[in-house]
Amino acid sequence: MADLLLKNHAPDARGLVHRVTPASAGWGHVGFELYRLKPGQGLEAETGLREACLVLVGGRAKIRAGGQAFGELGERAGPFEGKKPYAAYVPWRSDYRVEATSDLELAVCTAPGGGSHEARMIGPDQVAYSKRGHGSNTRHVYDILPESESAHSLLVVEVITPAGGWSSYPSHKHDTLNLPHESELQETYYHRLDPAQGFALQRVYTDDRSLDETMAVEDGDVVLVPRGYHPCGTAHGYELYYLNVMAGPQRVWRFHTEPAHRWLLEQAMP
Repeated sequence: MADLLLKNHAPDARGLVHRVTPASAGWGHVGFELYRLKPGQGLEAETGLREACLVLVGGRAKIRAGGQAFGELGERAGPFEGKKPYAAYVPWRSDYRVEATSDLELAVCTAPGGGSHEARMIGPDQVAYSKRGHGSNTRHVYDILPESESAHSLLVVEVITPAGGWSSYPSHKHDTLNLPHESELQETYYHRLDPAQGFALQRVYTDDRSLDETMAVEDGDVVLVPRGYHPCGTAHGYELYYLNVMAGPQRVWRFHTEPAHRWLLEQAMP
């Protein structure tokens, strides 16, 4: 099994910080790359048999995809400004080009492609916001590419967890194809913290504990979730952001809450 925690580090000459592929992760669907680009730096790629969602975590860029020029995108310097993101969807058998016009933090989310989906810009007005939970389990959710929007495999979402709070909790999993109750989705978490010197904890574990890892997550780290439950909590004083990328054999998100913690859902009802 691949290491589940990928530590943040300086970008290489191309601006690449993280690269997760199905081969490196030992799974079949999700790919994730994180770039930190300087103004004028660019990125060009062909999608081949995969589709992509380009998420501007912070900064501005000119983006061209599938023969369409989307112009200069981006309204936030980072994910903690209370602003929705810009993104672009790129179908399979297509290409894209990104040119940074400021310091840019760019996530490239990929999964197997298919169908006849068109390249498109995803603006803040197309990103749905919802507030989930209450008290120390409050989360602010921004759906960039939910199952209601056109794509073949990808599901992409941002979550902000207030300081001292818990997220992806009560513990849930989505590793078994048992629709309509549960879907099978692999997942990556790209974590950011504010202030940046903070830390969070994330546990990934199965019912039989054949997988049971608890990781100290710092700013810019990536966590892989191949299966199992995967809650996370952030330390007092430190707000937590994460970008989730999910994909599996069917493009639907249905999760199974760990039985031991289901009473929390009943308690949360008004």
